[in-house]
Formats: sequence, C-alpha cells, structure tokens
Amino acid sequence: MDRGAWRATVHGVTECTRLSDSHFQVVCINNINFQRKSVVGFVELTIFPTVANLNRIKLNSKQCRIYRVRINDLEAAFIYNDPTLEVCHSESKQRNLNYFSNAYAAAVSAVDPDAGNGELCIKVPSELWKHVDELKVLKIHINFSLDQPKGGLHFVVPSVEGSMAERGAHVFSCGYQNSTRFWFPCVDSYSELCTWKLEFTVDAAMVAVSNGDLVETVYTHDMRKKTFHYMLTIPTSASNISLAIGPFEILVDPYMHEVTHFCLPQLLPLLKHTTSYLHEVFEFYEEILTCRYPYSCFKTVFIDEAYVEVAAYASMSIFSTNLLHSAMIIDETPLTRRCLAQSLAQQFFGCFISRMSWSDEWVLKGISGYIYGLWMKKTFGVNEYRHWIKEELDKIVAYELKTGGVLLHPMFGGGKEKDNPAPHPHFSIKHPHTLSWEYYTMFQCKAHLVMRLIENRISMEFMLQVFNKLLSLASTASSQKFQSHMWSQMLVSTSGFLKSISNVSGKDIQPLIKQWVDQSGVVKFYGSFAFNRKRNVLELEIKQDYTSPGTQKYVGPLKVTVQELDGSFNHTLQIEENSLKHDIPCHSKSRRNKKKKIPLMNGEEVDMDLSAMDADSPLLWIRIDPDMAVLRKVDSEQADFMWQYQLRYERDVVAQQEAISALERFPTPASRLALTDVLEQEQCFYRVRMAACFCLAKIANSMVSTWTGPPAMKSLFTRMFCCKTCPNIVKTNNFMSFQSYFLQKTMPVAMALLRDVHNLCPKEVLTFILDLIKYNDNRKNKFSDNYYRAEMIDALANSVTPAVSVNNEVRTLDNLNPDVRLILEEITRFLNMEKLLPSYRHTITVSCLRAIRVLQKNGHVPSDPSLFKSYAEYGHFVDIRIAALEAVVDYTKVDRSYEELQWLLTMVQNDPVPYVRHKILNMLTKNPPFTKSMESPLCNEALVDQLWKLMNSGTSHDWRLRCGAVDLYFTLFGLSRPSCLPLPELGLVLNLKEKKAVLNPTIIPEAIAGNQEAAVNPSSHTQLVGFQNPEDDHLAKEASCNMSAHQQGVKRKADTPLGSPLEPGQILEKNEDSSKVKLKIRFSSSQDEEEIDMDTVHDSQAFISHHLNMLERPSTPGLSKYRPANSRSALIPQHSAGCDGTPTTKPQWNMELPRKGTGIHVSVSHLEGKEQPPLEMSVHTAAAAPLSVFGKEPASSKHSEHHHHHHHEHKKKKKKHKHKHKHKHRRDGRERGRGPLAFPSPAGGRSARSPSLSD
Repeated sequence: MDRGAWRATVHGVTECTRLSDSHFQVVCINNINFQRKSVVGFVELTIFPTVANLNRIKLNSKQCRIYRVRINDLEAAFIYNDPTLEVCHSESKQRNLNYFSNAYAAAVSAVDPDAGNGELCIKVPSELWKHVDELKVLKIHINFSLDQPKGGLHFVVPSVEGSMAERGAHVFSCGYQNSTRFWFPCVDSYSELCTWKLEFTVDAAMVAVSNGDLVETVYTHDMRKKTFHYMLTIPTSASNISLAIGPFEILVDPYMHEVTHFCLPQLLPLLKHTTSYLHEVFEFYEEILTCRYPYSCFKTVFIDEAYVEVAAYASMSIFSTNLLHSAMIIDETPLTRRCLAQSLAQQFFGCFISRMSWSDEWVLKGISGYIYGLWMKKTFGVNEYRHWIKEELDKIVAYELKTGGVLLHPMFGGGKEKDNPAPHPHFSIKHPHTLSWEYYTMFQCKAHLVMRLIENRISMEFMLQVFNKLLSLASTASSQKFQSHMWSQMLVSTSGFLKSISNVSGKDIQPLIKQWVDQSGVVKFYGSFAFNRKRNVLELEIKQDYTSPGTQKYVGPLKVTVQELDGSFNHTLQIEENSLKHDIPCHSKSRRNKKKKIPLMNGEEVDMDLSAMDADSPLLWIRIDPDMAVLRKVDSEQADFMWQYQLRYERDVVAQQEAISALERFPTPASRLALTDVLEQEQCFYRVRMAACFCLAKIANSMVSTWTGPPAMKSLFTRMFCCKTCPNIVKTNNFMSFQSYFLQKTMPVAMALLRDVHNLCPKEVLTFILDLIKYNDNRKNKFSDNYYRAEMIDALANSVTPAVSVNNEVRTLDNLNPDVRLILEEITRFLNMEKLLPSYRHTITVSCLRAIRVLQKNGHVPSDPSLFKSYAEYGHFVDIRIAALEAVVDYTKVDRSYEELQWLLTMVQNDPVPYVRHKILNMLTKNPPFTKSMESPLCNEALVDQLWKLMNSGTSHDWRLRCGAVDLYFTLFGLSRPSCLPLPELGLVLNLKEKKAVLNPTIIPEAIAGNQEAAVNPSSHTQLVGFQNPEDDHLAKEASCNMSAHQQGVKRKADTPLGSPLEPGQILEKNEDSSKVKLKIRFSSSQDEEEIDMDTVHDSQAFISHHLNMLERPSTPGLSKYRPANSRSALIPQHSAGCDGTPTTKPQWNMELPRKGTGIHVSVSHLEGKEQPPLEMSVHTAAAAPLSVFGKEPASSKHSEHHHHHHHEHKKKKKKHKHKHKHKHRRDGRERGRGPLAFPSPAGGRSARSPSLSD
C-alpha cells in the first residue's frame, strides 16, 4: 500500500479504513485569557499505526494556530489547509446555488475525518519509518493557540466593573454536530473512540467543568491559578468532548451524589429548584433500559448565550441559563424538565453509544427521542404524550409536503441514488455540516416517530430488550482498556441495529425500514364513505395521493375504528392499489328507539342525544389510522353531526383535536353547542379546551349575523373566573389548578379574535379585556402571573383591526381611534412597568413589542423600526432581542426597506451571540423580504454579492450559520443565477469572435492578483501545481471536467465549428464543452461546472501530497498509474462515481500523486512527444495530463495563506524555480495540441497572447 493515503477508523469497522487508531488523547489548556478571548495549550495523541508504511497523518483542526508538531519528540513537518474557509474562490464569478452547494459538499468531504481526511496533514519524520513499519506506537504532540475564536468556543464577557470572576465571565464549547476541531486538534469523528486526559489551568476564582471524573485540582505556588485534571476512561469520540469555564456556583445533587450542577453566580436558588427533579429522570431511564447510567458522574452546566438550549456531551450536558426557573413559574417548568430528560436520554444514546457514520445518525436520534417520549408518557400522562406525537407528526408531514422529503438513511453509492433522488436541491444531505438546520430538526423528529413505528411492529418489550442489548455490549466493550478492537461495539450502525431487532424479536421489519428509513416522503390519505342500508355495510373509500412532492405510496395494513350504536369496532384493511373501496360490515341495526347506553372505546357507557344522527345508519363516527401507525396526513369526510359526536364522546385527545379542526368548516348552532360543552367539561384535556376556544371564535365570526346572546365565551369566563356579585371584576388570581390557569389565559386571547358585522372587535369584548387587566390582582397567588399578563397584551393585539383612514389623513398620536388609544396606553404602561419590575424572561416586554408591530401594520401608529432596533441591540435579554428582530424583519418585508435589510445582515455578521445570528437568518428565510418568483427593488447585485460572500467565506466558523445563509439565498434567489444580475454572455461572445483574450474586465484584476499571490504566498495553489497563473488552473480544471463529464464530450468539442461564437442554447444546456467557459464567466445553470468544482475544490489531498513529496521521501511509483493520457477509461469511472455531486469516497489521485515529480515528466513527455496528434487525440492529451498529475488541484489551498508555517517556505520556493522551464515547454506543447480549439477555454485568453500560437 502506498504510504500516501492516510485514512483512519476504529477497529473492525469496514466502512472506511483509517491506517491508524488514536487510543488516548491528552488535552491541556494552560492559559485562558478572557480579555483577549484567547486560549493556549497543547494536545498529545497516542496513535497505533494499523498498517506499515504510514507516512502522513491527517487530523482535524479549524481556526487553531499550530506552532509546532512533534512525533515521538522529533520535529515533524505539517501542512494546514482548510477548504471550507472559502468555498468558491474569488476568481469564480459564479453566483448560482447549484454550483455552491456542490462545491461546499466537496469542501466538507475533503476534510471529513470519516473518509480519513483532515485540515492538518503531518508528515512522519523519516527516522520513524522503521518504527512505524513495526506498528509501534506514535505520540504526536501539537502546540496550538486560539485567538478570538468565532466558533467552537464561545466567550461571554459582560462589560461591567470588577474582575473577570465578579463580572461572571465564562467560556464554553459549543457547535453543531462534530465541532470539536474548532477548539483543539483531534480526529473529529463520532466513530473514532479513545480515552482522555483533560487538564485546564484557570484563575483561582474560576471552575473548569469537563468530561469524566475530576481526579484532582492543583493550585500554583502563588495560589493565583489552579489546574483541573479530568480523566475519562470510557472510550469517547472527540466530538463528545466539551468544556465550560466560569465562576460557577456548585450544587451537589441531594438525591444522587455523583450528579453535580453548575450555574452562574447568584442563580443557586433557581438551580436548586430546577434540578430537584432530575433524579427521577435517572431512575426512569435506568428502570426501562434495565441498565445503569454508563458514566461514573453526570454534570449539568447552565451558561449564558447558549448555542442551543441543550447540548449533550460525554458525562456532562450544557444548558441555556434561561431554562432555570423558580417554584413560582408554571409555564417554563414542563419545558425545562423536558430539556433535562432529553439531555439524559442522549447520554445513553449519542454520547455513550456513538455512531459508525453519518448515515446511522437516525438510529441514535431515534432511540434517544423514543425513550424521551416514554419518559414523557409516564411524567405528563398519555394525553400529553399522544398530543406530542400528533404535533410532531403534523410538523414532519407539513415539512415533507412543503420541501420534498426527509431521508433518514442516506445511502452512499451503489446505484441507490436513482431510486431516491436527493429530496433537497439546495443542500447536500450526505454530510451533517451541509444540512439546513430546519431539515436537521425535522430529521430528529422523523427518527423518533419511526422508532415508534418499529415499536408498534415488534412490541415495546422487545424494543427495550434491543436497547438493553446495545447498552450491555457497549459497556462490556468500554471496560476493555487494552483491547481496543472491542471498542467498535460502542458504535451503532443501521445494519447492526436491524440485526439486533431480528435476533431479539424474530420479526422481519425490512419492509418498514424500506418504507420509512431508506425512502423519504409521507403518505396522504383521503377517506370518504357511504352506508349501504340494504346490506348493512359501510362502504369506505380510501384514496392516496402519491404524486405530489414529499409523498410516497403506502401498501400495507391500515386500521380503521368505527364507533356504532353497539360499541366501537376496529377493522384492519389491507391497502393495495391507489383508490380502494372497502366494505366493512356493521354490527348494529339502527335502533334509536331503545333508550340504551352506548359503549365507548374505553369501556365507558354513556347516554347520548341521538336526535342529530341519520335515521338509517348506526354510525356515530369513523377514524382512519387512529394510532398514528403510519406517517401520514388523513383528510376524511364525515357529516357535521359525526364530528360533533366525536368531539363530545371520543376519549382520545387526538380524535378530539381532529374534530375541532374539522368543525371550523361547519358553523352551525350545533357545533357551537358541542364546543361550549367541551369548554365546560373539567375532565376534558386542557389542550383540547384551549383549541376549542379558537375554533369557537372562528365559528362565531362565520355566524355573526345569526349569533344570539353575549359574545362567545364571555358568559363562560364570567361564570368560571369572575366575582359572583360583580361579574365584570375578575377574582384574585389563584393558579393552583393548572388546567383552569391555561384556560383562563387562553380564553381572552381567543375572544379578542371575535368580529362584529363591520369586521371590528365588539366594543364589549375590548372593555372586558381592559377590565381583566385593570382588576388583575396577584397578591394572594403563590404563582407568578407574568405569562397571564403577557397573554392579556396578546389579546389586546388580537383585537386590533385595520385602520379606516378618512381622506388619506396621516395617522398621528393626536387623532387616534379612541379604542386604539386605550390599547396603546395599556401597552405603554406595561412597557414602563417592565423597566422598573422586570417579569420572568421579560415575557411582557416581548408581548408589548409584538403588539406595537400589530398597531403599526394596521396603520394606527406610524410604521417605524427605530424602537425595535433599540430593543434588538446586544445587552437586552435574548427573548426581547428576538421579538424585536422579528418586527424589524417584518418591517423590512412590508416596507421593502433596503436600509433595514442591510442593518439585519450587518448584525448577522457582527452580533456576539451565535444564536441571534442564526435566528435572524432563520426569520428572514421564513418571512423573506422578497422571493425568487417576484420582482423587488431590494433585489440587486450588491445584495447578491453580500449574501454570497456571507455563505462563501463569512460563516466558515459556524456550520449552522452557513447553512442558514444558504437557506436564505435559496429563498431569495432560487437555485440558478439570481435574476437581478446583469447577463455576462454578450461581452464574452464578442471577445470570442475577435479571437481575443477571454478575460472580460471583471476578471483581469483577479489574474493580476493571482500572480502577486503566487509570488507572495508559498501555499497558493497557483504555483503549487507548477503553474504560475491562475488561468492555467482552469485549463486543468476544464480538462479534468471534459473528461469526467460524459464520454461524448470530447467528440462534441471537435464538432463545434471552430471559432464560432457559442449559441445561447449551448450555454444553457448541460453540455460538456462550451459550458466550461463558465469557470471564468458567470452563466447560470450548467451541471458540469459543478462537477469541475467538485473536483477542483475538493482535494486538499492532492495539494498536501504534492508538498509532502517535496519533503523528499524516496519512491519509484510505476508509470502505469500515469498512463491514462490516452486511455480515457482510466479516468472516467473515477469521476462518474462522483458525478452526482459527491466525491468518490476515496479519490484515486491520492495514491497516484507525484513522487518527487515523476508524474510531471511523464505528462510533459506525452505532450511534447506527439507534436501534432490528430485533433480528437490532442484533446485527450491536454485533458488527461493535468488531471493525472495534479489530480484536482485544490481551489481550497487559496486561503491556507493564513495558516502557513514558515519552515516549508524555502523548500517550496526552490521547487517553484526548478519547475519553471518545464512549464514553458508544457504550455507550448499544450497550445500546439489545441491551437485552433483555444476558444472554449479561459486559458485560451492566455494562448491568444503567447508566442506559441504563431505556428
């Protein structure tokens, strides 16, 4: 095996073969400076080579400055190159997203540790080769520092008086998926396990919290600093390592002493209350999994400016400090408990058991989400659980129907692509770092729903046995300290998981997996029925829609529940073809005359008023798939009385919610009555009653002309919550009954949506809400009423209707409509009160800001974003900032304000809080100022460039932010070239006619810049490949692409009439040759240019191996590897594998990269030997030589200038001079070969001026 390609993996994993294993890693951070936001430290990796002739080692490291690398105490040369810093290089004037997302996917793969790649390539010193060949251990010692990291580690340094500890300054690690490489060099893969020793030296007033057991804390001599030593003896991937340092207050859990909680100063009382529940979660998981918690300790850390609310790492979880709450808060309590339970579920599946590869992620997310659901069912009850499942199901269904599907198990290669085209055109789903954040959240949602489907199929008992088996195998493996080949048992893969299921349950769940895991899409059912009285049969027709995007065809069993007069009956139908009529026999003859109780599903018997139902039919209601055993959307048609019966008497909350949403279509007095009855029923689930409030308001608005009595819900509210003697005064608050608390705060919000005949909010409703606010009295209540008051403001906002302007008078505060004046006064009073007595999480300010925006949009107060902009500044509480930013985003859309859009984008680039930056992009995507299908004054070239720059190089420090920028770009401009850009074709075509240089004015400066860079920067890829000018790269790029694209490409080139301008048709089709001009000029929609970039962007390996070979290592590669110059077949397969936009998992050029430049001579001889070959042949030669020698010379190396280390420079410079004369020959040879064809290549611009064309 060549000493070149270094790939790594864990023992026994067949998916990729790394040539060494890291067994043990030390991370030591010996200096943390909060003023400068910098970190200095070193790491030491112990690596066992698994093959002989390992001569280079690749590690992941981003934004770290690497000072020196030593292997077994010998200095080692290294190269740092990160192609994700700038995805498309500056010479690329491309602006279409197709091109970007392929280039981005390639850049991410080029440093993907699962494929054995990395940003940092270390050359093993020659003295150690013998040592390596004997497979002896290597110790790699790397000194590094981080200065003002933009991602990975987040510093929070409040600008107040005092020392850092007094100011509450803290720092913590964060990031999306595997982001540990942002703060220390490592193999940043979930499948590479090793044991850890972690040391952090901090100020004496600070505490460092990290993974594993705290072994000791050592003070320095002057007692000003102390070092925390942590040992993690359970093999763990680098991606699950974390750190939090700050002046934390420490709380040992009173119920479980191995659990410790940390929070920022002064928050200890809140911490005590918030975490007092955690031990119950531990007990629950340990009981159902029949397995002890895998680590020896657990730590929770609550920090400010969190990246996500919950981040789980090995033996510790990092939470947002905003989850802390006191015993007075009702609404936050269940949410926080859910976060704690979620993080603990991920300790078992996600941290302790890790994954083999990205395509197995769904198993971990599915299991942790599934056991979290079981915890929820036990803690909050079956109703809450079923409501949650329905909510998640509705979310995933809506998302898949809107965007085209979520694929849980992306397959790599093997012809699978055609069965399942990528559902998402604007990002690649083959790598977590290219996914849209929304897609990833939906992915997690679908994963746990599919686990529930598996449980339905094999039973919960077997399901828990499977989990137990996975955990017990992993814990056995984790205790094998010296047999690390066992550690692969701690990694889960899809196939291993499915094998466990069939072993434990003996059932074949392959069809289920094929349907929901290997395929994207959900099912859409339409159900309708008729009752055949003669045959006493229910004729049910179920149709499917499987042609619209995001849907799939379902074949299999489907449960239907029919409630008849004699009871409830389940029927299982076999769904086979598209539209199918099913005959279901009915049990009861209609016998309405007998007064007899009607048995329900749960065995209860009730009296019903049957006067509404159809005299001939015994059916009360019908439900399709009541257990949600299919990921589906069901639209079923029933008569209104059936929905009313279903709402009143069906005991399943999901059925009641379906009935409520159906009744919106039937505004009749009977519906009104059914809804009012549900509102009054105390036994009814509180969420159903809340939904009924809003439905009742909609029905009342549809029945406005026939409505009798007081406004909907008013008398009910008065009866439940107001004084008997004085019905307009609300009782003093008593929130002991949470059910009635939720109803009390929802009813006014729904009532405010009522409208009279003139479409205004009835005066008495507004007065009623203002009275509620006026007489609100919380003195005797043991709970806080901040959420209740916030909802009263929401109610005021809901009552606002558009302003009626008389003769276009301008609205000022003097001529306000009197009702609106009352509303505005309340809002102002609340806002001012908040300044003096802030509420929990500032819920009231948030509602006030939303209400002000509603008044602005309805034309009552002048539309002006300045108030929101002041509330959005850094320093306000994060919820306030998000609410204010939402208003600014909305203002930008409604008023088409370019200035505000710029203000928002500046904030995306500069705001200190990563979550806020992410949220702005997210809100702009959800509520965009314009979309790809509409004309807008905001859409201009500067904006395109600004967003392109943001996603191309401005967000390389945060995967989530970059994907958010891509989403926004897609929403605004679509996949192809933005319509607002000027078309560049014309200038180009004229140039071609004159056979002059192809360089149009936009490009010339870059060429010059390229030359300067070649001189200044040894790492620039311009001379790396031996060329001295960026245009020549394009020759190589173009050539490589012509070969790769399609076989007929080369012939077509010869058929193009020489010297003729390109026809526009040719440019826009996916053709192979002419589209190549696109490398320098911006056209729109070709596929091939993506492939070029796939190949050029991707390969940091080509770049690195070239350099490493300059560091003299003797070798004589067989020339056969370089022969493909005339055998096309040798090259085409490599590319076609990567044509779908992914690099082949193991690019061959790694292996065949030049040893000591041999390859270069070969190619030159090809070019020079055959001076004038036949035309078609000459195209091959020109095309193949650069490809085989320079592989894909990496666009990526452009920015390595930042991170280059001096001790290579002189060697490279020498090398550069040595090659110069060769290139002259090569260029002449190449141009002779392609003389007449020069026009399709940007490099032709060069040949037009170069002397060799004269022949």
